[in-house]
Amino acid sequence: MNNKQHNIENHQAPFLAVDIIIEYSMNDKEYIVLIERENFPKGIALPGGFAEYGLTLEENAVKESKEETNLEVIIENPEHPLCVHSDPYRDPRGHVISVTYTAKGSGILRSGDDARSTIICPIDEISLLLENGDFAFNDHKRALQDYLKFRGYAK
Repeated sequence: MNNKQHNIENHQAPFLAVDIIIEYSMNDKEYIVLIERENFPKGIALPGGFAEYGLTLEENAVKESKEETNLEVIIENPEHPLCVHSDPYRDPRGHVISVTYTAKGSGILRSGDDARSTIICPIDEISLLLENGDFAFNDHKRALQDYLKFRGYAK
């Protein structure tokens, strides 16, 4: 039996982040909302950010969506995120575990917080964006691929 005791003060743990794939309807067409990051690492990204102490992951996702896109969101199936990515090297700033949710967004789209701009991409053009887009995080590409499979748009 291992008698090693864990001391939380001396335990180095990864950071935790939430990302959100926001479905947004406009003029009878369906879009996914993305952002262009203001800060390092720059590039296209899903709205999201580091989890704040005292909030659930779902509350963090709603908060980050509002801050970065100005949209009100309803998290789809909050107890079952779309995916979790834990590659220690997914983020050049350090080891960050990302939990990705899907959500329906409504309201007036406007960039804020650390989003330089918002991008709306028609769902039927996501595959093209995945091939040609300059993403800040590779796992955001994987999350979008998972989303396309989950929704039946890809195999």
